[in-house]
Amino acid sequence: MDESNCQNEIAQDEALDTIDPLRHFRTGKDGFDMHIEETDIIPHQPRSVQDEVLRLSFPQSPALASAQQVSISLRVDASPGCGGIAWPAGEVLSNYIAMRGRDYIKGRQILELGSGTGLVGLVAGALGGKVQITDQAPLLGIMQRNVEMNGLQASVAVSELNWGEKLSSEISQPDLILAADCVYFEPAFPLLVQTLWDLAHCEKTEILFCYKKRRKADKHFFALLKKKFTWKEVADDPSRHIYTREAISLLTLSSRS
Repeated sequence: MDESNCQNEIAQDEALDTIDPLRHFRTGKDGFDMHIEETDIIPHQPRSVQDEVLRLSFPQSPALASAQQVSISLRVDASPGCGGIAWPAGEVLSNYIAMRGRDYIKGRQILELGSGTGLVGLVAGALGGKVQITDQAPLLGIMQRNVEMNGLQASVAVSELNWGEKLSSEISQPDLILAADCVYFEPAFPLLVQTLWDLAHCEKTEILFCYKKRRKADKHFFALLKKKFTWKEVADDPSRHIYTREAISLLTLSSRS
């Protein structure tokens, strides 16, 4: 495909995204691009979800002395938008931090970007982190309900954060940033990169970034990202061979000096 045809295809994609932001998550008769293997890492969800509760469990590593499952009750609701549903990359990232265990998370200042339902941040809070889950205003309600439903008010705070805007004084400086399924809407790509850069003030800031590749335009995000960050795939996740078959990648990002 030549450059002009590629640009036309991208423009058509953006127009369709505005009409239906969920379209990239749908293929086939059941409406989802989820070819489920014999694993519960990416549990099936119905295409249209309204005010339902999921119960998800994430095992800690058997090698840990305190190994036990982290169980989260999660209210999901597509009414506020696609962020109100638990998407695969969020479950993969939740699974990873649970596997790393309490010693990896406990006492750390953690911020989740594009939290949606708040799943990843809730898992981090259950493991002992001091967590801020953030998203746009329409999703704050479902996030707060999920915090309360899991009894995590003491460890998980809900805050509004719009990518690309100046960070408010309400946003704490994190030493661990979590982001999952944030690459889906091309006009937001530069805003997300800018917010990541604003939050990653020093080399000690760790960033775990999990995403599912859905379309060619995703490469534009990484073209922007490489101007400010380097990245590498997480290699110590025993579930990696499963989720990579679903075009999901778990990365660590490092800011360029």
